[in-house]
Amino acid sequence: MSSFDEFRKEVVASLTKETGLKSEEITLEKPPEDMGDLAFPCFMLSKKFRKAPDAIAMEMSDKMKPHGLITRAEQKGGYVNFFANWDKIGQSTVETVLKDEENFGRGQAKGNVMVEYCHFNTHKAVHIGHIRTACLGESLSRILAFSGYKVIRVNYQGDIGPHVARCVWGLTKLHGGKGPEGERGKWLGTVYAEASKKIKDDAGLEEEVNEINRKIYAGDHELAKIWKETRQWSLDYFDTIYRSFGIKFDRFYFESETEKPGTEIAKKLLKKGVAKESEGAILIDLEKYGLGIYLLLKSDGTPLYSSKDLGLSELKAKEYKIDKSIHVVGSEQKMYFQQLFKTFELMGSPLAGKSHHLCYELVNLPTGKMASREGVVILYEDVLSELEKHAHEETEKRNKEMKSSELSEASRTIALASLKYDMIKTSPSKTIIFDWKSALDFEGNAAPYLLYTYARARSILKNAGKRPSAFDMSLLKEPHERHLFRILSEFPETVAKAAEDMRPHYIANFCYDICTRFNEFYQFVPVLKAEENMKHARLALVEAVALVLKSGMNLLGISTLDRM
Repeated sequence: MSSFDEFRKEVVASLTKETGLKSEEITLEKPPEDMGDLAFPCFMLSKKFRKAPDAIAMEMSDKMKPHGLITRAEQKGGYVNFFANWDKIGQSTVETVLKDEENFGRGQAKGNVMVEYCHFNTHKAVHIGHIRTACLGESLSRILAFSGYKVIRVNYQGDIGPHVARCVWGLTKLHGGKGPEGERGKWLGTVYAEASKKIKDDAGLEEEVNEINRKIYAGDHELAKIWKETRQWSLDYFDTIYRSFGIKFDRFYFESETEKPGTEIAKKLLKKGVAKESEGAILIDLEKYGLGIYLLLKSDGTPLYSSKDLGLSELKAKEYKIDKSIHVVGSEQKMYFQQLFKTFELMGSPLAGKSHHLCYELVNLPTGKMASREGVVILYEDVLSELEKHAHEETEKRNKEMKSSELSEASRTIALASLKYDMIKTSPSKTIIFDWKSALDFEGNAAPYLLYTYARARSILKNAGKRPSAFDMSLLKEPHERHLFRILSEFPETVAKAAEDMRPHYIANFCYDICTRFNEFYQFVPVLKAEENMKHARLALVEAVALVLKSGMNLLGISTLDRM
């Protein structure tokens, strides 16, 4: 528990004594800057005490005497604002950060959480929209692991179905069944888009694709050979992306391995009366739950995504002990996951009540929505290359003497960091308009700003040499210093909240806030030229900021640089 958490407990204990409320009934807010550290709204007590909130706040603040980590309480309108003893909290917080280093804020051991993310479908290229699930899923996995959970990273990929049949049709009909030399996975995406345009509004060609789809499911020898070969092209292509993102999955699941068990489950549900037959198709009527019709098998027996997901749930439950299962999937699937989770309940799945959908919105271009079928996308490699090129220019401008190899490595790190941060910093519930210029901003809310701030802190520490182990944080009275104490103390709570709410952007916001605070501190408060004891304290604060900022960026999947 951090010192600030102890302060919070003392505030809650004081309030329970004065109000008669239970601790869980007490809500504390963060007041405006310099008006206190925690605020208690008295509005809820008006009916109980039959007084105006500001009168209640005045009486309560008069009764609150300094004790422990509470230095004073003041009435501000209908609130009681509590002020913390930052001499003690600052000292304790910085000492704990420097002692725990990268483990500061780490939670106690908890249960097993499965995070399913990425979902790159084979036979399609990876575009910037797909990257949001990779960034969110990996960051959430890191946050959960840091919070104490044992995280099982899995990736469920569509390697069979209509989109594959469409691509195979394009390969055989438009390209004679041959691919180019070298990298072929990305190329399959262009084949898919090309085939989609050709087939559009042509019922005859669409039926040809449907026949290919049926034959692949039936195990046609020639088509199975083409399918397996092209599937591997995609998987090799995806591996390069996983490596660049630092993602390592514990298990890859594929639709091709879930379709048969999913088909069997659909038939069993029909026998049990959970599902029913309609015109040859098997479905579950969820109308009474306001969830429409959940179709499992088509009339020709072809399994759908829904039945495959039931097969997937069976595989997961057999292979892993799961306390919580999180699906990082776009918002267009919101109704689908409501149907799936309700079906888990009706069929008595081990994952019933344990499954959650981290729903995120689309990534659009400034020109509008992307579409794989039309080929209106920004491919992952293209945007990364553009980011890397401009990161190289900016870094070289700032470091004329930097070696070529170091410059290339820094540019790559900045480019990847910019892409990841831009995908995470916005709440998943909001649409992203991706613009590489804003993603690469060295002075605004973007990864280069964070990286540059960290490099600045490391530079101060390097120039200072060895820092003495003893320091006195009570010497630091400047508001900029106290603000840093406060934000450092909030890191453990921020991580815990991000894990609980499944919101990685909380960590991104924290990193931006601490960078903003640190740069204000750096601008107005001397460090290396301060009086000796003051310098020792400020160096300890700088080191604490660097350690926590590095931890925060690591939770976002961002590697740091000591020099930019």
